[in-house]
Amino acid sequence: MANYDLILRGGTIVNHDGEGIRDVAVKDGKIAAIGDLHDEDAGEIIDCTGLHVLPGVIDTQVHFREPGAEHKENLAAGSKGAVLGGVTGVFEMPNTNPLTTDAPAINDKLDRAKGRMWCDHAFYVGATHDNAVHLPELEMLPGVCGVKIFMGASTGNLLVPDDEGVEHVLSHGRRRVAIHSEDEAILRANKELAREGDWTSHPEVRSAAAALRCTERLIGIARKVARRIHVLHISTADELPILAANKDIATCEVTPQHLTLEGPEAYERLKGRAQMNPPVRDARHREGLWGGLQAGLFDVVGSDHAPHTLEEKAKSYPASPSGMPGVQTLVPIMLNHVAEGRLTLQRFVDLTSHGANRVFGIAGKGRLAIGYDADITVVDLKAKRTISDAAMANVSGWTPFDGMEVTGWPKGTIIRGQRVMWEDEVIGEPIGAPIKFQETLERA
Repeated sequence: MANYDLILRGGTIVNHDGEGIRDVAVKDGKIAAIGDLHDEDAGEIIDCTGLHVLPGVIDTQVHFREPGAEHKENLAAGSKGAVLGGVTGVFEMPNTNPLTTDAPAINDKLDRAKGRMWCDHAFYVGATHDNAVHLPELEMLPGVCGVKIFMGASTGNLLVPDDEGVEHVLSHGRRRVAIHSEDEAILRANKELAREGDWTSHPEVRSAAAALRCTERLIGIARKVARRIHVLHISTADELPILAANKDIATCEVTPQHLTLEGPEAYERLKGRAQMNPPVRDARHREGLWGGLQAGLFDVVGSDHAPHTLEEKAKSYPASPSGMPGVQTLVPIMLNHVAEGRLTLQRFVDLTSHGANRVFGIAGKGRLAIGYDADITVVDLKAKRTISDAAMANVSGWTPFDGMEVTGWPKGTIIRGQRVMWEDEVIGEPIGAPIKFQETLERA
């Protein structure tokens, strides 16, 4: 009788213990042993010689558009893209239709996910002026990763732009709150700066000043009420000093898009495909973000996967919508940065699994260690591939990185010990289950 259900043999493991060639054994969906296991047997043995074995990648910001906008994306297709991209878990955003702002809406998403989502998942509850008093109960529901505030309007109708409203939300509950930080008053005043058909004006409309002002306001409110916050998709070099000065209360995220694309070139080449909120900015800001990443400022990389159809994206600016796909390309884009020397593989692991574990208090995920769920991302750092629209699983069928050659590619995705993707093919049926959190564990 086999000792283990699965052994990954001969790969280079990258985890809390550094980097080295070791075997990984799985039993009952959890990591059961790490080390030299050449004398051990298993029901399935995968030869990982020449490959790197990483903790399962967790994307803590995706918009899968269901319910309400399934013509752009849905839970099944979005999660299929996730596992094709080496992602084992996702946190999905609340700006759907209806909005995810109450218990029935959360339960509806969990029901929709059952048997359809390929990866493990959790859902944010959206904050409003009206539901703030209910957030302490809502944030503790099973399958909820936390609360999300939109301080600046983006896709959908969720918006809490005023200091009083934000303070009201942050005063209710105790888990870390994720925030889209752009100052709504500045955004509205800047609308006149939009030039018809000119996407290079998007960073002027949604200016660096709007991001900085909102983050300054947010930090002040969070300090006042002593609430932990997580500032999403940082896009400006200007915000980094204030975030660095408040690391005790504020964690933050950066996206592959803001680290990779650069204006005005991206807007001239990609037009509407390059449009997202907050915007892709110029070289000064991109270089600033890399400086912040290399200094340890950023806690996680999230894709902000937010598809719109190519027909919608082809509308003339500013009628074109903001948002782009990203969950399937997060791993190859960031591994390409590893290949080009901008970050280490250890830092990649910290940003894509360990960071999510720390920031959100994920229970039993986010580390390649004994006793944790056997969520594993296997990558080939030498593989040279070209990202293409045709390979994208998202309903809208495109990526802003179409035609980009990268070095480094996800070879396999293993979730709770089950191989769900190998060599660009999904395997079996969707097994995604709700992610659990330390602050919301149910009593036995």
